[in-house]
Amino acid sequence: MGRPFVEGDPVLLRNDRGDCYLVTLQTAPVVLEGRAVVDLREAVGKSEGHTVDVGGRPFVLLRPSLADLAAQMRRRAQIITPKDAIALLFLTGVGPGSRVAEAGSGSGGLTLFLAHAVGPAGRVVSYDLREDHQRTARENLERAGFSERVEFRIGDVRQGVQDEALDAWILDLPDPWEGLGPLLPSLRVGGYLAAYVPTFNQLERVVREMRSRGLVDVRAEEVLERGLHVGEGGTRPETEMLGHTGFLAAGRKVA
Repeated sequence: MGRPFVEGDPVLLRNDRGDCYLVTLQTAPVVLEGRAVVDLREAVGKSEGHTVDVGGRPFVLLRPSLADLAAQMRRRAQIITPKDAIALLFLTGVGPGSRVAEAGSGSGGLTLFLAHAVGPAGRVVSYDLREDHQRTARENLERAGFSERVEFRIGDVRQGVQDEALDAWILDLPDPWEGLGPLLPSLRVGGYLAAYVPTFNQLERVVREMRSRGLVDVRAEEVLERGLHVGEGGTRPETEMLGHTGFLAAGRKVA
């Protein structure tokens, strides 16, 4: 049995129909968007599996997984999809204790995955030009319980930053090649720089710039996701798949 829930924990409410709500556990009434107001005071001190009544239907309390947190995000700007976010973590070596920065907070899609990966001992710095987008990202990270791991800043990273010895940079910008020169000094030797772009033209340009700046192990790839319909004696690929969302490029600083 895991540790009991305490006030301030993110909690997933789920019923037998698959309806899910992500809330922050508190002793005051909690509003479920489009559903009801629920009193969760009795859940404090309880463990996963405890049930509460919401509108006459039982909901089980669970600790949200990364997949749950991503699915429950509020979106204002387009987000980097989970399939691409996971690939970027792999390409940049981001893990527990890493110090990583991103350019383009958006709604916090990639920020969520980075904060989960670096753990309590790591740090994420998230830059954006727009306060309205970053406000949504802040709210999403607070609901996920990761706000202490992330520092949000307004600024144009293409003008340079004051950060030092970062383990990785991930750029979600329309012109990421413009940021390579200003940002490489803030990256430690052995650290990674990655970019997420939607078109072939942008991919070619950022990869050429990575190589010209002396980055090594430069890789470019695309991730496609196809679900499977599993039936008794009739398993087959789903008719629709999650195809092109963006191209990924990454390289490593050695000098």
